Amino acid sequence: MALTGGDVVLTREHDGRVAYLTLSHGKYTVVTMEMRRLVAERFAEIDRDPQVRVVVVRSDGQHFTSGGDIAGFMEVDPIDLTDLGQDVTAPARSTKPVIAAIDGYCFGVGLEMALSCDIRLGTGRTQLALPEMNLGMIPGSGGTQRLARLIGLSRAKFHIMTATRIQAQQALDWGILAGLYDDRDALYAEVDALALKMAGFSPAALRTAKEVLDRGVDGPLYTGIELERKAYSMLRATEDFAEGVKAFGEKRTPNFTGR
Repeated sequence: MALTGGDVVLTREHDGRVAYLTLSHGKYTVVTMEMRRLVAERFAEIDRDPQVRVVVVRSDGQHFTSGGDIAGFMEVDPIDLTDLGQDVTAPARSTKPVIAAIDGYCFGVGLEMALSCDIRLGTGRTQLALPEMNLGMIPGSGGTQRLARLIGLSRAKFHIMTATRIQAQQALDWGILAGLYDDRDALYAEVDALALKMAGFSPAALRTAKEVLDRGVDGPLYTGIELERKAYSMLRATEDFAEGVKAFGEKRTPNFTGR
């Protein structure tokens, strides 16, 4: 029988500038098909909110997520699976920077969601895996492509084709994680501080940096550099850049508005 329930809770803190998306479904945070849909809905809501500048994805279970609801997946019509991944990879399409706070297991669809985030931070007990080979399947929400681009083709083939877990330190060394912390309390405190810091930057500059990095990395170097130049020129005309230069000269904190 398919697991039921679960939720994706959206809250806003720091005067609405930081949005927290909390996965909630038991100790292992099993992601149901309904939760996948909710992830996409919550991100659509976030992107419509000009007040939100940074997004944090986390879990209230003992693990970030042990993966998807396999039984529920089997109830989906195969034709509907052609769009699989458009829901949990919403962080990649969001115009806002997204931080994933990963404690414990981050398996299957959970890792695919985390890989679509911009920054990933973990703890010493973080474990990552795409274990679909155990089911006679492959990752279907971007896992093969994003992991290969992040850690290289050879490593990605090994971990996907053998369903071998990536331990926390290894994930840090390979650049999957940008930082490791002692425990969940330390992780969440650091993520909160980082999100608040980023929320003080220009929303236009954050949005542009994300787009230039994401679009430029898969193309030739000269294409990425040209994209960077055009984006730099565009930001030169913003009110935020003028405010940043003025604040720098006056030795004060800039007040960026996103214009």
